[in-house]
This record gives sequence, C-alpha cells and structure tokens, in this order.
Amino acid sequence: MVAQTQAAAPARRHYTHREILEVMSGLMLAMLTSMISTSVVGTALPTIVGELGGQDQYSWVASATMLTMTVSTPLWGKLSDLWGRKLLFQSALGLFVAASLVAGLSQNIGQLIAARAIQGLGVGGLSALAQVILGDIVSPRERGRYSGYMGAVFGISTVAGPLLGGFIVDTDWLGWRWCFYVVVPFAVIAFAVIQRVLKLPKVRRNTSIDIWGATTITASASGLMLLLTLGGTEFEWNSFWTYALGAFSLLMLALAVLSERTARNPILPPRLFRNPTFVLTSIASLFVGMAMFGAMIYLPQYLQIVKGLSPTESGLMTLPMVVALFLAGVISGKIVTQTGRWKIFPVAGLLIVAVGLFLLSRLHVESSQWLIGFDVGVLGVGLGLSMQMLILAAQNGSELRDMASTTAGVSFFRSLGGAVGVAAFGAILTNRLKNEMADMLRAAHIALPGGSSPKLGSPSSIQALPGPIKHIVLEAFTRGLETVFIVGVPIALLGFVATLFLKELPLRGGAAPAPPEPKPLSKDDLVLAGLLLELIAQRIERVTDQPSALLSAVARMAPPDDRTERERARSVAQSVLRPTSRALIAQAAPPRKDLVTGGVSS
Repeated sequence: MVAQTQAAAPARRHYTHREILEVMSGLMLAMLTSMISTSVVGTALPTIVGELGGQDQYSWVASATMLTMTVSTPLWGKLSDLWGRKLLFQSALGLFVAASLVAGLSQNIGQLIAARAIQGLGVGGLSALAQVILGDIVSPRERGRYSGYMGAVFGISTVAGPLLGGFIVDTDWLGWRWCFYVVVPFAVIAFAVIQRVLKLPKVRRNTSIDIWGATTITASASGLMLLLTLGGTEFEWNSFWTYALGAFSLLMLALAVLSERTARNPILPPRLFRNPTFVLTSIASLFVGMAMFGAMIYLPQYLQIVKGLSPTESGLMTLPMVVALFLAGVISGKIVTQTGRWKIFPVAGLLIVAVGLFLLSRLHVESSQWLIGFDVGVLGVGLGLSMQMLILAAQNGSELRDMASTTAGVSFFRSLGGAVGVAAFGAILTNRLKNEMADMLRAAHIALPGGSSPKLGSPSSIQALPGPIKHIVLEAFTRGLETVFIVGVPIALLGFVATLFLKELPLRGGAAPAPPEPKPLSKDDLVLAGLLLELIAQRIERVTDQPSALLSAVARMAPPDDRTERERARSVAQSVLRPTSRALIAQAAPPRKDLVTGGVSS
C-alpha cells in the first residue's frame, strides 16, 4: 500500500511561468476547438436536418454529444492515471478529429448522430484532462492565476460557435459540412503544441482497470439521460418507459456503488465521498451546470424568436456575458494567488448567478438590448467567479493520488448537471409553451384548423406569422422562458448553500515563510562534535569480526568495492572521520600567537 501511494504521488516538478503558458496554449486551443464543435451546430441544425431528413430525431443530434461527454468524463481521468495524461489527452484529441471528419461526411441522420456521440467521447476527455494536467503542473496556490483563462474558453466558445455556424451556413461556397471540418486544423495544431511542450514525469502506476465500475456508471448516467431526453416527447412521463428507465438507472447506480466499494482500483474511489470538500464541490458543480447550460441553451431562443435577432446578432448579444466571465475569472484568480483566500468567490459567484437568472426571468417582448446585455453580464460575472474556483477547491482538498479522480469527478457532476438542466428546462419550456398558446388562442377566440396550436418552424418563419398569432406565439415563448429562468434561481441558490459549508483549506504550494538562518555552532559544540567523531573512529578500529550495526553504518559511507565491510569502515574512519574531527576541534580552538617569540603556538 505504501509503495502504491508513493508511486501515485511523485515529487512535483517545478514549471516556470513560460512553460505553464506554453502548455496552457495547447490545452486552451484543444478545449476551445472541442467546445466550439458542440455549439457551432446550434444555428446550423435546421439546415442539416432539412438536408439529411429525420426531423423526429432533431434533438438527438444535439444531445448525443452531451450524453457521451457526461458519461465518459470520469473514465478519462482514471485512464490517465493508468496510461499517462499526455497520451490520453492526445488520444481524446485524435478521437475528436476522426469523429468530426465522419460527421462532415455523414449521408444520413443516423450516421451524424453516431459521429456526434463519438465526438462527445473526445470532448469529455479534453475537458476533464485539461483540468487534470493543469493540476499536475501548477500548485493550487498558483492555479488561480491560470484558471480564469480556462474558464474564459467556455465563454468564448459560446459566442464563436453560433457566429461561426451562422456564417458557414449562410455562405454558399462552404455549406453546413464545414461546421465539422473547420475545427480539424485547430485540433491538429493543439496536438502538435501538446506533443512539443508537455513533458510530464513518467509515473509507474497500477494498470488494473475497473471495467465493471465503468460499465455501471455509464449505464446509470445513460439511463437517466435517456429518460430526461425522451420523456415528454417520445413517450409520456406517466408511462411504462419512464418507470422502466428510472428503475434501470437506480439499479445501475446501486451496482456502481457496490462495484466501487469492492474494486481494487475504482474509477471514483469511495474515499472521495468521505471527503466533505469533494462532496460539496460536486453538489455545487451539479447545480452550476444545471443553471449554466439551461441559460446558455435557451437564451438564444429568446433572442432569435422573441426579439427577432439573426443568429449572428444573437451571438453578439452574449458578448457581455463572455467579457464579464473572462474578467471575473482572471481577476479572481490573481487575487487568490496573492492572498490564498478562495472561498468568497464561489459563494459570491453562485449568489450572483441566482441574481442573473432572476433578472433574465423578468425580460419580456419589449425589453431593450441594453437591458438584455446587462442581465447576461451579471450572469457572466457569477459564472466566472464560481466555475473554476470549485475545481480549484476540489483539487486542493484532495490527496495527490486522487487528483485525476477528483477533477474528473467534479467535471462529471457539472456535465451531468448541464445535461439534466437542458432536458428538464426543455420539458418545462415545451409544456408551458403549449399550454400558454392554447389558453391565449382560446381567450382571443382564434380557432386554428383542427384545433391545434400553430406549427413552429424556424425563427424567420415565426416572424412571418399573421399578426395576432405571431403576438400569441411570442408572448407564449416569453412566458415559457420566464419559467425556465425562474426555475434556475432556486437551483443556483442550492449551489450557493453548498459552497457556504465548504471549509477554506489553505492552498498547497503557497509562498511559505523563509526558513530561519541556522545559528552557528558554539565552540563547545564544535569540540563535542569533533570528540564524538574521534570516539567513533577509535571504536571502528577496535571492532572485531563480530556483527556490528555501527560498523555497517560507517561502511556504507564508502563506495561499494571488493573490500570487506570492516576494511571499508576503517578506511572511512581514517580518511573522513578523523580529519573531520581534527578540523572541528581546530576551528573551536584556533592557533594563537606566542607572546614571547611572536611565533605561532598550538
């Protein structure tokens, strides 16, 4: 057990600021590329589905990536413990590139969904391992200096993705397939940068893999995701499939707990859940993911459908959030590095997220763009203060051997929260939209053919609806999105409560006070040390052939050769111990001048 612990916690190599920035350039480029790939499809999806067919599978093109990303996150962290961070990061990048090319070459909706699912596997590895590698090369005290940049990557991708997707689709000579091709060159560059600059020490680790744990964790999360994704659309909530998928998820969760408790090398070691810091940061990250992804997915619907903005304009409207997220992350990171105090940031961040979601819930059809920009900016500040700090707190509160498992675990819960949030908020919006349109049509005495609600197509087709019906649709969307954002408020507050209970542990690797200057030895100490060495030398010379611990200890001071232990010990006594003894005694009683002759007497 001791050997395993030592193998898992090698001495940390010190990286210079320049080396860290070089490694981070590759990590951030890879993360930006993967995250853009998940958001670029949003504006292109109607065109893609229109060409490939399969309108009934529309949601799966978007959710397949999130599903596989969520369930694979903890696996990547564990595999990197077994086979190395660099190899696994580059493997995830290669998998992502291959899936992107397949997605661009897809000839039907089934191929596209499969390619997007494989893309999600790569994205899960990149997002989890980037944080693990950052934890390997930077101490927690210094990590705040760099974590803001990692958090800003997410914000930048939320703007760059929709803007890029809208531009590609609107450009005749490119077409939607380039939404997948465009990320490949950047991924190749990131691969080359990581290959060149990332040099982590090789650590010999246990190579066992928790196959059963991986299977049950993946199955449990997949069952939950399928229930939340398909419930209310493919089947009714009160139906056999709802109960069957729910029971399956709970059964797999119970088996996963049993497996992790008995596995020799578990993916999520049970000891992590005995660590209050890990438990609380995971809970807070779950709620952050729900609030964050819920807002990010449905805010563009408000901007494009209710406000009538184009995809490019709606992307630009999220700039205040990106700028605020970036500045909050960078500034808070620098403050943490200087002061070592970190708890105030996730606590304040989750509270600000709740305020931002409440402000978004007050938007209506006539809200000005300045007000929208201010509201999303408030949300960005909250996300910037909390996202990376929760990772930092979890890493700082974990043992070095659990760094990868801790990071991947917290990322897993945040991704799971995002997936749950998107599915749950989507169900809320769909039901509220349907009920509100039915009520307002009935109140306005408008009867549509067949008594159904108006068919909702693209944002441009909604804007082209007849006046009264258009007003009803926009008002119904506004009320539905109001409910989505207001539901996010208590979710963010639950995360706020979790952060309140976090214990602010001192950050490892901080600027420790300089050790006191050693006091010089007194003359008496020098004489005593010299006499002890002389006594040891005499003792060595008198030792017979009988075994002696003292003889063995002194003999080990000599280089190994063909001599006996006794000969090597006597050699050390004559060449090292006695000369050192005389030097110490001479230093304590230096030569003094003879008062009569003026010469030197000893």
